[in-house]
Amino acid sequence: MEIEEIRKIYKSLEQLVLILMLIALPVFGMIYLYYNSGNLDWGLPELPDFLNGILAGSGTALLLVQYLLFHRKLKASFQKEELLKKVKIYANATRERFFILFICSLVSTLGLLFFSNPYFIVLFAGTLVFFSLAKPSPDRMGRLMKLKKEDRDIILEASRPE
Repeated sequence: MEIEEIRKIYKSLEQLVLILMLIALPVFGMIYLYYNSGNLDWGLPELPDFLNGILAGSGTALLLVQYLLFHRKLKASFQKEELLKKVKIYANATRERFFILFICSLVSTLGLLFFSNPYFIVLFAGTLVFFSLAKPSPDRMGRLMKLKKEDRDIILEASRPE
């Protein structure tokens, strides 16, 4: 049953996205509140300033890389005829994308914690934008994989609760 396999893939993707967001948001939120409180002292070590630039640059690079890698890997699905193979390619590209976004959220959290640089708040906000815009949905999957109407309907059916 093709639809059952697609349903399993879709649900696992949804769960992964939610779990990664549920980890990233509270951790950043706690550090953000620490940053804004001004009167808490965790006794953190002073790190060299060049690490601030390295973290900011690597976080920005991760945002760019996740976008480019995802779309490059998604192009492989255009050569496939079978819907299940296309969905598997999409799922692998999406998993990789969200792990990179999760790492980017950790980079921005650590940057804010150690350097109190407001750029890391902007970086985390950008990461959240990608988290929400890249979340798998039947419409997004159909559009990105350039599926026919029949295949889009199968994806839509697979995304519905049993």
